[in-house]
Amino acid sequence: MLVLDTWQYFMHRYMHHNKFLYKHIHSQHHRLVVPYAFGALYNHPVEGLLLDTIGGALSFLLSGMSPRASIFFFSFATIKTVDDHCGLWLPGNLFHLLFRNNTAYHDVHHQLYGSKYNFSQPFFVMWDRILGTYMPYSLDKRAGGGFEARPSKDYKDD
Repeated sequence: MLVLDTWQYFMHRYMHHNKFLYKHIHSQHHRLVVPYAFGALYNHPVEGLLLDTIGGALSFLLSGMSPRASIFFFSFATIKTVDDHCGLWLPGNLFHLLFRNNTAYHDVHHQLYGSKYNFSQPFFVMWDRILGTYMPYSLDKRAGGGFEARPSKDYKDD
């Protein structure tokens, strides 16, 4: 988890800061201002290669996990990524209870004001906290039902 999170954070952040990579590769994923489950893997093939395939290979090789363990690990990571993009905060969702990096956390990143924050994926938020790209949020009840993730502080002017 640590290897995959580290790779994903730095590659994801780099794709936001490198204008060429963002314009021609990563912006395809960010066309989804309101993420939905299948949008988790809606990305350019080069991004899939750089973030997912190479990150997965490094995680597998550096951790020494067995092929059987890797099947469970990568299945879990994929399900978690889909859940992070589903846009739903469901009561009792174990991913929301066990991980600070969850649906609301990633929703903030997909908003126009959040594109410079919350790069961490798919498990922990440590790199965002350590490197100053963490945007805290609150969940506010919506009048029509459900919740909306909003920044806790006014980051919109950054």
